[in-house]
Amino acid sequence: MLAGFLQGNERIAVWVVALAIDYLGPVVIGIGRGWRIAPEHFAERHGLIILIALGESIIAIGAGAGFELVTGVIVAAALGMVVVSGLWWLYFDVAAILARRRLMQASGLEQARLARDAYNYLHLPMVAGIVLFALGLKATIGHVGETLDTVPAVALCGGTALYLLGHIAFLFRTTSRVFRRRTVGAIALLALIPAAVTIPSLAALALVSAVCSLVVAYEVIRYRAARVRVRHPELAG
Repeated sequence: MLAGFLQGNERIAVWVVALAIDYLGPVVIGIGRGWRIAPEHFAERHGLIILIALGESIIAIGAGAGFELVTGVIVAAALGMVVVSGLWWLYFDVAAILARRRLMQASGLEQARLARDAYNYLHLPMVAGIVLFALGLKATIGHVGETLDTVPAVALCGGTALYLLGHIAFLFRTTSRVFRRRTVGAIALLALIPAAVTIPSLAALALVSAVCSLVVAYEVIRYRAARVRVRHPELAG
């Protein structure tokens, strides 16, 4: 509330302190036995946060396009939708389901710590990655055919990589498994950053779209039976 009465750097400083207290408090003070969590509701709310962030990416497409819908802008918008769809699929197809079930199976302090780590903390890099990608996407659509400056190029590739890295940590904390395809995808996206500042922005976006699409396609094809078991456990028998 104090930040509402301040301006500029003072407001930012108060927000930083508030965030530090919010995120570091449970680590420094610890989680007591009085913590109670409704796991399904808790997981659902964090999923909605991811949806809101993805929605901002779609808004970035419209904001970047403006009113001049030339061919390059239309192609960039389509590629942006491909990436956003891939990011949605990576979270909601099986990752969110696996994590929610693990949270429901845990109890007591174990459940509270799992909720803190997997949701309170590890959703932050995923949301930050989506926001960064949206920044790079807006700049790409607004400057189709030109090369990106360093900041939007890093945001476009690095933001998507950060989202995948957040996924890797999220899934490892909830399932104790490393999802190698997403790891390879994150490394590939980070490797694209140097190229993204030298090639046309549309080409950089196409490469990001290709990496995300390949990760999704590989998981769909290679693990189709496992995905059915996760999504429809009643058919497992």
